[in-house]
Amino acid sequence: MRIPMKYGRKGLNIDLPDDTEVDIIKKRVMPVIEDPGLAVETALSTPVASLPLEDEAGKCKDACMLICDNTRPVPNSIILPVLIEKLIEAGLGPSSITVLVATGLHRPNEGDELRELVGSDWVLKNVNVVNHFALNDDDHIYLGTTSKGMPVKIDRRFVNAGLRIVIGLIEPHFMAGYSGGRKVIIPGIAHHDTIRALHSARMLMIDGVENCEIQKNPMHAEQMEAIKMIGRCLAINTVIDEHRNISFINFGGIEESHIDAVLYAKPFFEIPVSRRYRTVITSSAGYPLDRNYYQTVKGMVGAIDILEPGGDMFIVSECTEGLGTKDYAESQKRLINLGIDRFLKETLKKDSASIDEWETVMQIKAMKKGRLHIYSEGLKEEEKMLTGIEVVSSLEGSILKSIKESGDRHIAVIPEGPYVIPVYRQDKKII
Repeated sequence: MRIPMKYGRKGLNIDLPDDTEVDIIKKRVMPVIEDPGLAVETALSTPVASLPLEDEAGKCKDACMLICDNTRPVPNSIILPVLIEKLIEAGLGPSSITVLVATGLHRPNEGDELRELVGSDWVLKNVNVVNHFALNDDDHIYLGTTSKGMPVKIDRRFVNAGLRIVIGLIEPHFMAGYSGGRKVIIPGIAHHDTIRALHSARMLMIDGVENCEIQKNPMHAEQMEAIKMIGRCLAINTVIDEHRNISFINFGGIEESHIDAVLYAKPFFEIPVSRRYRTVITSSAGYPLDRNYYQTVKGMVGAIDILEPGGDMFIVSECTEGLGTKDYAESQKRLINLGIDRFLKETLKKDSASIDEWETVMQIKAMKKGRLHIYSEGLKEEEKMLTGIEVVSSLEGSILKSIKESGDRHIAVIPEGPYVIPVYRQDKKII
């Protein structure tokens, strides 16, 4: 049996014996919008909890739009030209329109990478397209402190804009429940003080900070409290299928439109599963998410609900850019040197996380559930040591070993990794 997995740009086939009982866990088939450009126009004129775009823009002298960085396959090439044309028609001059890349604490997107991200030379030539830098103190405005003590410092280019619009992708997120909406702002264009406070181990270990949970998620609540300090924000929300085709798009108030989009997406992304497995195979969703090991952790956490305690999880992730940042490498070194329990004990003492430490904390959630293995052609030897898990060179051989040791030939495969969240429900069947 040959199973195609999302891996890099080209994918990866896994060959398993025909007598293996395989449950392939995928999104439900999603409808696809035939004319996405027209769908963008329709969304802008029929909003959720706001005026149509032309009326919103008519009251403003300038506009700032946020787009996700290149770790998210947002269809910017379709959305941005239509949106900017509508803003110009509403009376805004091109020089008064800024597209701000919400990098969080990731590196900036520049040159050919920025062109690929924006997807339109016309946009690059006609409006301001710039990156956010979380470490630049002067780029941010302090707006206050949340009830839980998080300092709210946001990029002034967005805060000072007359019209504020975020463009996001609705997908499961292992901390915030679902991505998009408020998350494009915080952490997207927040100062590092804000990002580090939001991602403290104390926050990450609270019940509800998990995939697909919004209403009872304390991280979501913290983000929304901070967003309200900024003032009126609007959002364009998209949902895409496994082939990156647009299935849904809307526009409107940042909270209301985001909830509307999440309600559409949930039945496709959250897949009820009636059992747990000794062997689970997943991915980091392929390019662009699997360019480094840092992002790969999302795939691990996404599959833990159906992993039998002590079972084996295999994840495929190309990692062409290696482990990730130097800060993340330092965090992984501490994990390996201290061990899980001591690492958590020390991080839980801090009000704010060290940069990128949060990804190590999330990996620990998966490590506590079972044995983790990764197949990757991009990691260097010294980087493999810092993963803290087993790096396998023979994927099929390692999977067969797991099946033999467990005595259970029934396995689960999640080709699209963190974009599909299997949820254990004893009374449900796999769909």
